[in-house]
Amino acid sequence: MQGGRVDVGFVGAAQIDEYGNINTTYIGDFENPIARLPGSGGGNDIVSSAKRIVIIMTHQKRKFVKKLHYLTSPGHLDGPEARKREGLLGGGPSLVITNLCQMGFDEETKRIKLLTVHPGVTVKQVLENVGFDLIVSEHVPQTEPPTYKELEILRAIDPQRLYLGKEKK
Repeated sequence: MQGGRVDVGFVGAAQIDEYGNINTTYIGDFENPIARLPGSGGGNDIVSSAKRIVIIMTHQKRKFVKKLHYLTSPGHLDGPEARKREGLLGGGPSLVITNLCQMGFDEETKRIKLLTVHPGVTVKQVLENVGFDLIVSEHVPQTEPPTYKELEILRAIDPQRLYLGKEKK
């Protein structure tokens, strides 16, 4: 990992801020937290060193926050050049996939931006579930559904449907 030989890292997040910084350590006050979480568990190494990071999480306002309760893994920290300034090897987060949408990061500001909304989801629903000013273009396309081949691969790697969810009848 520290040798820079990992192209893509996949991580989850309990909280994420507008620069893709991640909290997986605790929620609430440090001295008296509401919830203690697993912590980094190697996530910091992945986020700090992989060339590209994909964050997968459920989309809830309490998770998309202006200020993290704790910084576990560095996204783009406070904007452009921040990762380089801190000596981080990897390129930082490039994609956030939720149950509502896909988000990327603005090249100039490194702030999170809405890329697509999933079928049946509106931009308004996404915005109502974010605690910071999300960058949104005038036209936001719908997320392309997976192809048959992609579904086949996903079902092969998740036969118990832990991540895909139970099939609707």
